[in-house]
Amino acid sequence: MNEPDPTPANIVVVCADTLRTAYLGAYGNDWIQTPNLDRFAQQGVRFTNAHPECLPTIPTRRTLHSGRRAFPFNNYEPVPWDNVYIPGWQPLSPHEGTMAEALVQSGYHTGFYGDVPHYFVPGMNFIRGFQQWSYIRGQAEDRYRAAAHADPSQIARYKGNEPRIRAHLMNVQPEQPEENWPTARTFREAIEFIEHNQRNSPFYLYVDSFSPHETWEAPMHYYDLYGRRDEREPICLNVPYASLDQHPDYENRIESIKANYAGMITMVDTWFGKLIDTIDRLRLREQTMVIFLSDHGTNFADNAQRIMGKPADYMYPGTMCIPMMVRHPSGAGAGTTCSEFVYTTDVPATVGMMSNTAPVGGLDGQSLLPLVEGRSGFNSRDYLTCRYGNSVWFKDHQTWFFSDVNFENPSVFDLEADPLCWQNIASQAQDRVERAKDHILDDAGGVLLNYTRTATTDALGRPEFSGDR
Repeated sequence: MNEPDPTPANIVVVCADTLRTAYLGAYGNDWIQTPNLDRFAQQGVRFTNAHPECLPTIPTRRTLHSGRRAFPFNNYEPVPWDNVYIPGWQPLSPHEGTMAEALVQSGYHTGFYGDVPHYFVPGMNFIRGFQQWSYIRGQAEDRYRAAAHADPSQIARYKGNEPRIRAHLMNVQPEQPEENWPTARTFREAIEFIEHNQRNSPFYLYVDSFSPHETWEAPMHYYDLYGRRDEREPICLNVPYASLDQHPDYENRIESIKANYAGMITMVDTWFGKLIDTIDRLRLREQTMVIFLSDHGTNFADNAQRIMGKPADYMYPGTMCIPMMVRHPSGAGAGTTCSEFVYTTDVPATVGMMSNTAPVGGLDGQSLLPLVEGRSGFNSRDYLTCRYGNSVWFKDHQTWFFSDVNFENPSVFDLEADPLCWQNIASQAQDRVERAKDHILDDAGGVLLNYTRTATTDALGRPEFSGDR
């Protein structure tokens, strides 16, 4: 008589928005405290060449939920009532399956907990396939509490866009205890899901933390780890997406901004640690695969053009390098690194291989399990491509490239001589420009639409765009 198949592994995926690789101890940072993520890295495999296949927030979530590339955005269909209108920023298509739906059909119990406010926009359609889910309210410009009710005396403590400041003061309420911040509430609900479903195996849990995305104000006890209180104000909740040279009034704010950003990273690390501790405390470690990643990073004027934030036109390593770590139930690969080129698309592919399932429409990525388990089965990539707005990016082992979708005004860097991308050699590297162009167009099926927003809207109030080749 054949033995029954063992229960498939539980799967937990945690995404932390705008978490820059260079700000984690596991990736070499020596001044930000991330003890739980550092410990997690020693328990799993750390990928050192991980990058997004599309940007920013919502396009990447389309990838993570569907398992398919959102690149190259040639079917852009915006929704009404959004506050972001850029190519690729659109709902999951009703005509494609999701990873969660496939997992339910394979017997998994599914849960989704996140505080990313863009998920709340009507019609975004990301909860499909989740049997338990909760959107935790209160981040950034979430249409949650009345911004008009913000205390005028508090607004003066901040620098920047007043509507954003008002929304932050009302939504986050930064004077409240850490346990009530959206980050803590997101992880607490995820922890409760594990506690309540520990015997309801197998389960799939997807956790999406908006922190450390803007708005950048950390609880005071985290800020104190990295900054001085007498230099904290005026607090800048975000930065202009441009060169610091164009905004000299932010020159003396950068260190305070970085201290708040670092504090938010440590807050995410704290609550991620509580999640991992719950898995281990309940003796689920040997039955649970955990993947941690980010969608993209950000910049603090620490690049060749002193770019701040993550503007689409400047796809520097600060934006494009993402952390990705996998802890295998068996402990395979613990404490090792992997330098293979990997994508965000590889996360749902890994979930698919671990669960032996795939959504309707299939999976575009490659499973990371062969790399984690030290066996064959992963086809090494020679290059990667990405689109963000009307800009594109390419990387191979020698070249880092970005330009607009018409391949005008390219930036090219020699990764062997200049791995941090400080010297643009585009004027002497036409061969590299052509190679990047060929691969990007090949991945895009030969077509890249350049979207121009018009002054008109459609009958539903959506901005209209013209898409030219």
